Amino acid sequence: MSDANGFEEGASGSQGDPRVLIAMNAVLSTVFASTIVWGLSVIGAVELTAINVATGAILLFALTYAITLQ
Repeated sequence: MSDANGFEEGASGSQGDPRVLIAMNAVLSTVFASTIVWGLSVIGAVELTAINVATGAILLFALTYAITLQ
């Protein structure tokens, strides 16, 4: 029982490594941006290119980073 309480206290007090959060944000933003650009290319709104995916990923990354700083 004492080990479980110690883990719970340690996990609840840990903020985590910010580099992991930034890496996860970059990966997930890229995946989400590629999905959005692919969907928009299916309906003919934009062309599916690496530049469009990168632009969307940068915008999503910046937006989520700014929101999580608050």
